[in-house]
Amino acid sequence: MAENNKRTVATESELVDRLVAINRVTKVTKGGRAFSFAAIVVVGDGKGLVGWGLGKAGEVSAAIQKGAEAAKKNLIKVPVFNGTIPHEQIAHFGGSEVFLHPASHGTGVKAGGAMRAVLESVGVTDVLAKSKGSSNPHNLVKATFAALAEMRDAYTVAQNRGVSLTKVFKG
Repeated sequence: MAENNKRTVATESELVDRLVAINRVTKVTKGGRAFSFAAIVVVGDGKGLVGWGLGKAGEVSAAIQKGAEAAKKNLIKVPVFNGTIPHEQIAHFGGSEVFLHPASHGTGVKAGGAMRAVLESVGVTDVLAKSKGSSNPHNLVKATFAALAEMRDAYTVAQNRGVSLTKVFKG
């Protein structure tokens, strides 16, 4: 139990934050226009641990900082093998749909915009990804996280089914 707490502290210091999108929001009041900023931030350690957060503030730097703090509270563990994902996955969020496909070594991260930031933060180096529908960064990040959260490695599948690892591949 204490070892697990050490691991959390160690990964906390290794987390690198990445700005996905920033949005200027205008509120029209009797006294004029009031500007504020909303920032979507993804944090990851490059070893399978990743989280996302939304920060809102009157200044850009404060919004990014709030987003990074929110992302650290929303971490998930993703299985990454040889720089790619274990299997294909499709996920939806709002009007966005994402398709993730494992790729051979040397392919690179074939993904755009918000999906690229999430996949690189996870530590995936080779993947083919396609987004369909809405290109809204909020929905793309959430759909990508939904796909990554459903990823399972062969060992976990074997354990859940109560069979040996070789039996999983024989189907």
